[in-house]
Amino acid sequence: MYSNYTRALAILASAAIAAGCSSMAADDTRVDAGSSSVSTSELQASQQRINELESALAAKDRDLAEARIASSSASSSKMTDASSLFPPNPKPGECYARVLIPATIKTVTEQVMTRDASERFDIIPARYETVSETVLVKEASTKLEVVPAVYGEVQERVLVKPASKTLVEIPAQYKTVTERVTDKPAHTEWKKGPATVHASNVLSQATTDTGEIMCLVEVPATYKTVEKRVLVSPARTEETVIPAEYKTLTRTVVKQPATTREVAIPAQYDTVNVTKLVSPAKETRIAIPAEYQTVTRRERSNEERMEWRQVMCEVNMTRDNVLALQKALADEGYYKAGLDGIIGRETLGAARRYALDNNLPAGSNYVPMQVVKSLNLDL
Repeated sequence: MYSNYTRALAILASAAIAAGCSSMAADDTRVDAGSSSVSTSELQASQQRINELESALAAKDRDLAEARIASSSASSSKMTDASSLFPPNPKPGECYARVLIPATIKTVTEQVMTRDASERFDIIPARYETVSETVLVKEASTKLEVVPAVYGEVQERVLVKPASKTLVEIPAQYKTVTERVTDKPAHTEWKKGPATVHASNVLSQATTDTGEIMCLVEVPATYKTVEKRVLVSPARTEETVIPAEYKTLTRTVVKQPATTREVAIPAQYDTVNVTKLVSPAKETRIAIPAEYQTVTRRERSNEERMEWRQVMCEVNMTRDNVLALQKALADEGYYKAGLDGIIGRETLGAARRYALDNNLPAGSNYVPMQVVKSLNLDL
């Protein structure tokens, strides 16, 4: 029975609010349809959330009512449950809207330790360096060395054939000589000749009656050259000495015999690369500080809830009051449209922006009275 009574009170309260603020709801619907700051989907989601909260509240009220029926204070519980469906301490001429107050989300920044402080053990390895050193490879020593014999060539004249004698037959030697002998002795003879004859050659002359001239001419002797072979030396024999024959021979002889000598062998050294320890390995402890990270997270400071807010309605939403509101918002730089005394999209939007900038309750389809009071308006 009590549950039905509570449901009836809720229905009556909703009807009263709808009747008292019908004109404002109509304006709000228009504003929601054309508002640029709040979309239709957001309003629908908010309304759905309001309905869900109201249903949950009604369910809690039912549970509370049923629990209080069994207690001795049933009547006072009924009054309390009924009063939660209406604004607290209302006054005549005031209008209230039951609005959903969303949860307040705040951003919290804190330092979170991501890693504890610790220590790190570092092993510094031993350090070596390579140096060059001269090391003895072989000690000094001595050895006997054979000095070979020295040989040379000498020439000797050797008798091949001794001297001897032999008889040589020397043949007779002839020579050809030329000798001039008389071919014809000198003589005279008669010759016919010219009238004139050399007196030297003419021995005598005779003249006859014939007129011929005969001359006795002296003919000189004629000679001829003859060759004859004359013996120069007769054949003979002579003793001839045949000289001895010699030959030069070259032979190798020892000029210096082989000997031995002691030779010193110097020590042998070599340059090698040696790795030497410069500093031994050691262990160091390094403190690693804790690491922190700045984390930003969002958390709820207040849960969402339903709340009654005093708003402007038909009672105080006169033309003069709306003009005063528009002028006050215009003076603050929020209202940019003309002053027409009509609650419209521009007026509601300006009031909402003013409320958000001044941390006041804000509505997208109503004007809270706290905004009006903040503007020093007495409506």
